[in-house]
Amino acid sequence: IIVDDDDSKVWSLYDAGPRGIRCPLIFLPPVSGTADVFFQQILALTGWGYRVIALQYPVYWDHLEFCDGFRKLLDHLQLDKVHLFGASLGGFLAQKFAEHTHKSPRVQSLILCNSFSDTSIFNQTWTANSFWLLPAFMLKKIVLGNFASGPLDPEMADGIDFMVDRLESLGQSELASRLTLNCQNSYVEPHKIRDIPVTIMDVFDQSALSTEAKEEMYKLYPNARRAHLKTGGNFPYLCRSAEVNLYIQIHLLQFHGTRYAAIDPSMVSAEELEVQKISLQSSSEQEEP
Repeated sequence: IIVDDDDSKVWSLYDAGPRGIRCPLIFLPPVSGTADVFFQQILALTGWGYRVIALQYPVYWDHLEFCDGFRKLLDHLQLDKVHLFGASLGGFLAQKFAEHTHKSPRVQSLILCNSFSDTSIFNQTWTANSFWLLPAFMLKKIVLGNFASGPLDPEMADGIDFMVDRLESLGQSELASRLTLNCQNSYVEPHKIRDIPVTIMDVFDQSALSTEAKEEMYKLYPNARRAHLKTGGNFPYLCRSAEVNLYIQIHLLQFHGTRYAAIDPSMVSAEELEVQKISLQSSSEQEEP
């Protein structure tokens, strides 16, 4: 899909599940990822009646340009509000988009997987403007430097192989632009997205994120739900998909029975909706003085 005046900017996406759903869950990949890195989520969630869209970004060189393009894409897909699942860079872009559209909100909720809120953690802000000059093999080397090495369980090893394969499919400008977005000096302004329900998903084993970066996210979103995975490395959605899919469902459950449900109402049992209604009532009663 092309939504910009520049017809070289092409969004690729998988749109699966019931088209009647007006508030789907959209997946945003990390630097090395393409739309299909979320195939485990697409297969499972659509089987349960959810509408999910997995995206791949065009070449954008700054966050504002990305946010503008993404807004046009949502307009093109005729989606007013969406739930966003962002992995690493995808999570940062999801937060920037929520912040960018806070005056006329387009983001109903956020799931931030192994994500960050400030690009300065990568200590690359001074080189961010030169990524466009580097040849593809050097850019790939930078990205691969963050992948786990050493002995891994078979699922994690397969996940990394799959991501390396996806990384190989990206061209120089695609990679350079994503690394630029990942390292360009920028941070999230949390007061602009304070009212959005957030789930922070992270892993306890080795990932590219430092403990400081994780702590910063908890501080930024003190009311966020936390979804911790014991293991899963950088790509838990690939190698721990059952756990990730369960956490996604738990996150989306709060919207069942509302117009922001990402699931086909006929796939939700009456009991589930009743439980949901009661929990919504009790939480709104708690909020009242």
